[in-house]
Amino acid sequence: MDIPFNERGVSVTRNALSAAGQVFSLREIGSVRVVTVPKNKWLPVSISVIGVAGAIVGAVFRSPAGIVCGVMLAVVGWLTWISQDVTHRLIVESGGKEREALSSVDLEFVERVAQTVRDALTAAPAS
Repeated sequence: MDIPFNERGVSVTRNALSAAGQVFSLREIGSVRVVTVPKNKWLPVSISVIGVAGAIVGAVFRSPAGIVCGVMLAVVGWLTWISQDVTHRLIVESGGKEREALSSVDLEFVERVAQTVRDALTAAPAS
């Protein structure tokens, strides 16, 4: 089998993993793992809290501009929260260093790439 995996710009051959313009030789890869990076919580919450506080201060001082700016910040915080994605990264340990080879929001895809690399590593003849 010449190319066991070739999808979405990522290919795994008998000799190398190629992803995002990087090429990793299979004989130099020690291990691969998938890391999940969760949503950033503190930034959208902080923006929303500042916005709500601004809207309250604007209401106390009867300032339409303060209320509008506060509500707008609260909405921006909410939009920041819903627009974030949980990302999954394929980390390759090569030459004693860990490097990110692939980043995607599709966990199944990253897991398939990792399993294909693991299979290629076990199938490769020991040198």
